[in-house]
Amino acid sequence: MNIALIGYGKMGKQIEEVAVSRKINIKQIFTEENNLRGIGITKQSLKDVDVCIDFSVPAAVLDNIESVADCGKNIVVGTTGWYDKIEDAKQIVKAKKIGLLYASNFSLGMNIFYQIVSSSAHLIDKFEYYDAAVSEIHHSGKADSPSGTALTIGQLLLHHLHRKKEVLHETPNAMVKPEQLHITSTRVGHVVGTHRVMFDSDADCIELVHTAKSRSGFALGALLAAEWLKGKRGIFTMKDVLS
Repeated sequence: MNIALIGYGKMGKQIEEVAVSRKINIKQIFTEENNLRGIGITKQSLKDVDVCIDFSVPAAVLDNIESVADCGKNIVVGTTGWYDKIEDAKQIVKAKKIGLLYASNFSLGMNIFYQIVSSSAHLIDKFEYYDAAVSEIHHSGKADSPSGTALTIGQLLLHHLHRKKEVLHETPNAMVKPEQLHITSTRVGHVVGTHRVMFDSDADCIELVHTAKSRSGFALGALLAAEWLKGKRGIFTMKDVLS
């Protein structure tokens, strides 16, 4: 299988390393220097590419999706912070009849964690004594805050914990309302990623924690997603891959 990397930061380098063990060929690497506003992505440059993997920057994602779609290729998007453009992306996918798979986190462990959080919230929803909150820590160079993963966890909690109606991720200038789910973010050093869900009552506190030890788990998940997406058409997420 042949893939193209769009963006060559720490994640791109990690994907390149893991790809070797899975006998996946990196045919093209696009960076800010050779792919400004998606102009480097052409039918010729993607001639032998099966699927593209985007770990670029939020502002570039939609341009990259459109350029890849114009070439008739499928794309996996691991960049976060661009989801306000998701409807535009869906229109491109439909018009060009390609496959797009996006996720806030490609780690297999995190996607299992999502299911654990959902099941826990569904159970705790029956007991009004428990409040809930989310906290996350990432390295100081991370572009978005809160992380896309934390926001995904927040949406899962809103779906299953019905007394929570909205996410609050800014510093509150007043008391946090009972119907608000507070998400806090810390940016420090070189932390790969830690996400914590807390269910707190007067009697006790239940905490669910996922800690990423390296980026290799994200890279493996992205490559598995690319393998799965090959030849498919439509919009997908990691939930489709795991199921």
